[in-house]
Amino acid sequence: MNNQRKLVLFIAQSLDGFIATKDDSLDWLFKVEGEGDNGYTEFIETIDTILIGKRTYDWIMKHEKGQFPYKDKSCFVFSRTRNDDTDHVKFINEDIVTFTNNLKKEDGKNIWIVGGGDLLHTFLKEDLVDELILTIAPKIIGEGIPLFKESNYHLDLYLKGTRTFNQFVELHYIVGK
Repeated sequence: MNNQRKLVLFIAQSLDGFIATKDDSLDWLFKVEGEGDNGYTEFIETIDTILIGKRTYDWIMKHEKGQFPYKDKSCFVFSRTRNDDTDHVKFINEDIVTFTNNLKKEDGKNIWIVGGGDLLHTFLKEDLVDELILTIAPKIIGEGIPLFKESNYHLDLYLKGTRTFNQFVELHYIVGK
């Protein structure tokens, strides 16, 4: 089991726990002075598979003007409705737990959960997440889309490390099983 791929959340959030404003804006995030790409390139080299929720996928496609940015990775988009696969994305409309557990058993690098919301909530509640890498921006935005939804699950986290990227602080946690 030690060789099993890890499911990792790598995401930025405001100090008060939001990943975007209510209208899905990240403008507040881009106003923070970071350092280089704030660890993104280093992280992206550790993964070869990406799991995305449909809402996040739609946001990415809108803001990237239809150009999918992760063409060199295996990408799966979870959707409640049927969608046609593209050259770069396979849409998944099956049980998240079974699909993810099977994916984690395959050979490869780690798996990245892109975005938050419903998909992350399901992954956390079903005990599928292995690591959390949270980059905290020194912004309080007051309201928006929370990274973690209210629920009745509990997670034990163990701090693996911290780093700073100018004004950002990265917290790297291992999820206790």
